[in-house]
Amino acid sequence: MTEIHLDLAETTVDGAGSRQWSVTHRDCPELATHRIMHLGLTEAAVPYRRVRLMPTGSFVMVCHEGRGQILLDGRWQSSRKGVACLAPPRVLNAFHAVANSRWRFAWIRYDEPEHVRPLVSAASPVRVRCDADVLWRIMSGLRAEWEGGRDPRLMHHWIELVHGESRRIAQPWHVDDRLWAVWEEVARELAADWSLDRLAARYKTSKEQFRRVCLRDLGRSPMQHLTSLRIERACHLLTSTQDKVESIAEQVGFDNAPVFSRAFKRWVGRSPKAFRE
Repeated sequence: MTEIHLDLAETTVDGAGSRQWSVTHRDCPELATHRIMHLGLTEAAVPYRRVRLMPTGSFVMVCHEGRGQILLDGRWQSSRKGVACLAPPRVLNAFHAVANSRWRFAWIRYDEPEHVRPLVSAASPVRVRCDADVLWRIMSGLRAEWEGGRDPRLMHHWIELVHGESRRIAQPWHVDDRLWAVWEEVARELAADWSLDRLAARYKTSKEQFRRVCLRDLGRSPMQHLTSLRIERACHLLTSTQDKVESIAEQVGFDNAPVFSRAFKRWVGRSPKAFRE
């Protein structure tokens, strides 16, 4: 994984080798029932690229074939078959095709105002293994009905299946109760000095085993997941309070404002001040 370039700009590039089928909530009002703004099936080839600086909702992508690169947690990571990648709202996300790969993926982008609990949050996995064929088959069925009869009853059922599969991927019911309890405690006390030693002790295991469990169930290392929770809380405080950046940094557990600002920009794509504005 490599650190992102912090000067990314809003970008939409397709190229002659890419193919995409998509539907928006404007064309299909039934999507709005679940706050789905846009969904589709994509076959991407270089120079295909997307950068979204401030998306209004959650993003779910499941790779069906090939590979690409997606920006998650402030780092470029690989998207491969059988891996779902998730991004919360109002956080920088981007993805692009790589050379010599036929990258096919299904994706759903939601529209979730700040007062709505998002499908994908800091508690969701950022990368999780799944059966890639399931969402691809559901989306292909929706596409066939959309391009065919557009029976309202059948469209409703296909969209219910799409959203249901998105929920299953984004909400980690498979995570064990002990692990969930650890992160619930952390979320309540983000300002505490949470070290890997302390987190592993809460889980009653070794540091290495705790790291393996988090990577398996959340797609993040323990310290990356801690940062994710802190950044999500900081986003909420920046938009819901007038607290100074220094105060917010302290409330969410950063040593000082400069360290907080660097981490925030790496994860969100803009400075705390720019995010608030």
